[in-house]
Amino acid sequence: MSELNLTDANFEVEVLQSNVPVLVDFWAPWCGPCQMMGPIIEELASELDIAKVKIAKLNVDENQLVAGQFQVMSIPTFLVFKGGQVVDKMVGGVPKEKLKGMLEKHI
Repeated sequence: MSELNLTDANFEVEVLQSNVPVLVDFWAPWCGPCQMMGPIIEELASELDIAKVKIAKLNVDENQLVAGQFQVMSIPTFLVFKGGQVVDKMVGGVPKEKLKGMLEKHI
């Protein structure tokens, strides 16, 4: 499975109403660390069971409503949502295992 592309329009259904935890990568095409994290997000999406967790990306340039709603000030920002609430957060380029560990706490 590949990561899900989020928009302001589908965020509520795909993330806030999800019955499984969702890792959202807030990113932008011009952001160097975001580009570095891209392949890591793709790897996590292909490794983890989609019945237990969703991996998603949200382009902050194209979807400023959601980014503003969750006060994303710097990118990349990784938020874990569970039951419609933010339950964990990590900012900046991080090793894959650290990101995976943060996510697995909520599965």
